[in-house]
Amino acid sequence: MSPKSSVGQVLAARARQRARQGVHTAVHRTWEWIQRHGEITPHTPGRRRFAYLGEGACIGFPVGSIYGEPWISIGDHTLVGTHVTISAGFVPGLDLGPDVIVRIGASCSLGRGTHIVGHQSIEIGDDVFTGPNVYITDQNHTYGDLHVPIGRQWPENNPVVIGDGCWIGTGAIILPGTRLGRNVAVAGGAVVRGEFPDHSVIGGVPAKVLRSHDKENGWQPPLRNDPLISLDELAALSVDGLEGLQILQDKLREESATRAEALRKDDAFQEDALQEEAG
Repeated sequence: MSPKSSVGQVLAARARQRARQGVHTAVHRTWEWIQRHGEITPHTPGRRRFAYLGEGACIGFPVGSIYGEPWISIGDHTLVGTHVTISAGFVPGLDLGPDVIVRIGASCSLGRGTHIVGHQSIEIGDDVFTGPNVYITDQNHTYGDLHVPIGRQWPENNPVVIGDGCWIGTGAIILPGTRLGRNVAVAGGAVVRGEFPDHSVIGGVPAKVLRSHDKENGWQPPLRNDPLISLDELAALSVDGLEGLQILQDKLREESATRAEALRKDDAFQEDALQEEAG
């Protein structure tokens, strides 16, 4: 192979690499542009379809299956992740009456892939956060008739209420008739049905109370560690945007380093104690 041919191949390979990098950059920048301009906010035409879409609210793009908007209310500063389904009624185009069916409060955050399927009444309070792929519905199929396929039997509705400040973990399922009090933590993967009190931690299939707060004795069973920061401090950081999140991230990093050092010292102490016993 001549030197000229070798140089030509190198230059061609570099040109192909630059072209691939250019295409990669163009694809990602284009997708970011599409996501940014596909969002539904109070300043886009899509807001007009909703019963209410509050100031500062945002529904990420790509959206999931969203229909029955005239019976859906989303509060101020609520963030809805991508691929989230929010529906009222069985299919688009139905007249569901005068009342809002799905009401989501202010300053909520709904994780990617979450489904909220309402037919009678789903009320989600303020400051409710969900992980990804949470499912919330107020309707169940019935199976009482032995001669009719379950999917064709008349369904049953039972309203759902989720109190202010709740956290619902990844993959949790909230079934019809559920009523969560204020600041209830739902473990990931839980299947929830029934009523649960304020300030409780629930989990399992079916979900049950794992920890609750008593005014006289505090958390029962007791919490393992003191909180990193107070609830007031956390609330203040949450409204500071990226700067507040960076402060929280730095605090978490410092705490992790402190705990790792404590564990290292504990392991070293136990090792020394074993050596003394052996000696």
